[in-house]
Amino acid sequence: MTTENKTTTAKPSKAQALVAVKGMNDLLPPTSAQWEWLEEKVRGLMARHAYRNLRTPIVEPTALFVRGLGEVTDIVEKEMYSFEDRLNGEQLTLRPEATAGVVRAVVEHNMLYDGGKRLYYMGPMFRHERPQRGRYRQFHQIGAEALGFPGAEVDAELILLAATLWQELGLQDVRLELNSLGQPHERAAHRAALITHLEQHLDVLDEEAKRRLHSNPLRILDTKNPAMQAVVEAAPKLMDFLGEASLAHFNAVRAILDASGVTYRINPRLVRGMDYYNLTVFEFVTDRLGSQGTICGGGRYDYLIEQVGGKAAPAVGWALGVERVLELLKEQGSLPEAVGPDVYAIVPDAAALPVVFQTIQALRAQGVSVQMHAAQGAGGSENVGMGSMKSQFKKADHSGAEFALIFGEDELARGEVTLKSLRDGAGSQAAVPLIDVCACVAAKLAQGASLA
Repeated sequence: MTTENKTTTAKPSKAQALVAVKGMNDLLPPTSAQWEWLEEKVRGLMARHAYRNLRTPIVEPTALFVRGLGEVTDIVEKEMYSFEDRLNGEQLTLRPEATAGVVRAVVEHNMLYDGGKRLYYMGPMFRHERPQRGRYRQFHQIGAEALGFPGAEVDAELILLAATLWQELGLQDVRLELNSLGQPHERAAHRAALITHLEQHLDVLDEEAKRRLHSNPLRILDTKNPAMQAVVEAAPKLMDFLGEASLAHFNAVRAILDASGVTYRINPRLVRGMDYYNLTVFEFVTDRLGSQGTICGGGRYDYLIEQVGGKAAPAVGWALGVERVLELLKEQGSLPEAVGPDVYAIVPDAAALPVVFQTIQALRAQGVSVQMHAAQGAGGSENVGMGSMKSQFKKADHSGAEFALIFGEDELARGEVTLKSLRDGAGSQAAVPLIDVCACVAAKLAQGASLA
C-alpha cells in the first residue's frame, strides 16, 4: 500500500486594510474634477497677469522655516512635521507653507539678477493641527508672489488679482480686511507700548497670552478669547506708530483699491501668523465657514529674502486655501457639475475590439472624449465576458456620455456602427459608416444630443 504525498497550497491570509493618515484626505472623482476646474481658472488668470509657475520641493531644511517664520510662531512651535534624515542626520520638515520655499529657490538660483519676478505655485502643505472643517493636516494652497518690487502698486496688483479670481469663480460673501504693520523700528516702539499695556492686565490674560507677552506680543492681538477682547481693543494701535513713509505706502495701496472699486475694511488687529511681514497685510474672509473664515491672506515681506541668505530685496504675496475656497463654493452651490465623456463605446463581443480600438483612437485624436466598455470581474477569472447589452447601456447612461457608439456584429458586417443619443429623451439613433464616424460624431456633438 502506497501513500500519496499531497501538497496543499494555503490561501494567502487577507491583509488588514490600510487607511489614510488622519487629516490627510484622498481626492476622488468627481470631486477631483472640481479641483482641476479651480486650478485651470487660476492658471488662466495668472497667465493674463504675467505670473509664471514655480514648483518647489515638499521637504525643506527645518532651519528655513525657523529662520523665516519665527521661532515663537504657532507653526514652528506646535505644527511642523519635522524629522531627522536617518541617512545623514539632516533636520528636515514637510513644508507648512510655501513662501519660505519660494524665497529659498529665488535666492539659490539667483532669479533676481535681471530684475523682479512674478511667480505662482500650487501644492500640498502640512501642519499637525486638529482636523476640522476647512483645516486639515495635509492641505493645499495656491499662492502668488512678486519679488523685487518695492512699490505699493504691486501690493495693490496682488490684492486685485485675488479679487478678480473671486469674481471669475462666482465667489460670494467675501470681504477684504487691510492693515499695515509698518517697518521693524515702528513695530519695536509699538511692541514696547503694547507690553506695557498688557502687563497692566495680567489678571485678564490667558496662559497662551502670558507666554507670548515678551516673545511675540503682537500675536496676542489676534486672540479669539472673549475674556480678553476688551483689553485687546484698548491696546495701543500700531497705526499710531507708523512714520510718514509707511503711511504713504499704505495710502498708496488704498488709493489704487479705491480707484478700482474694491471695498475693504481697515482692521488694526490684523497681524497674520508669520513674523516675516512688514507694511501691507491683508486677508479675504467670510462668515460662512465658521471659525475657519480666512480663505486668502498675505502681505509684504521685504526682509525675508535677506533672512534666508540672499541679497536684500523687497517682496509681497498671498496664499489661498484650496479646501476653503471649494468649501465656500459648495456652500453657495457654485461648483460645476461633473462632466462625462462625449461617447461611450458599447462592445457586445470581444471579437470586435480591434475595430473598436481603431475607431475610438481616431475619435480621441480629433479631441472627442471616449469611454470604452471593458470586461469586468475578479482578477484571474476564467469566464470574464463583455456583459449584456442591458448592463452596458446602464453603464453608458451612468457615465454621463452624450452618445453611445454600438459596435454590433451585424452593423460591423455592413461596415457600420450605430450612434445612439443618450440625452435627448427619445433615444434616437442612426447607422453611420465606419469611415464617417469621426465627422458624424463631431457634427452631432456640435448640434447637441439629438440625432433627429
